[in-house]
Amino acid sequence: MAEVHDQLEIKFRLYDGSDIGPKAFPDATTVAALKETVISQWPREKENGPRTVKEVKLISAGKFLENNKTVKDYRSPVSTLVDAVTTMHVIIQPLLTEKEKKPKDGDPKMNKCVCSIM
Repeated sequence: MAEVHDQLEIKFRLYDGSDIGPKAFPDATTVAALKETVISQWPREKENGPRTVKEVKLISAGKFLENNKTVKDYRSPVSTLVDAVTTMHVIIQPLLTEKEKKPKDGDPKMNKCVCSIM
């Protein structure tokens, strides 16, 4: 029975409302490992799937989860209930290429200082 409390049932909610999981993860599992699970189990029929851990952001209880933290660090009191499943929301943020990072000439988003002295 002690083994049950050392694991957390997690399902990952994708942007379109579909889910990956639920699946049991040991408390020592890092957030980076959870993100790798999301990448490996990403539905093949969905476009724009993540390719790297850096592209995946996980949110649980309104907090962005840090890669170096563990499942135990983010365990909520509700997760100790029998048959409780924690839902983590998945955000995909594709990495920008060097070409995309460079501001274009005439880009309205580029910071420009305009001063008027009257």
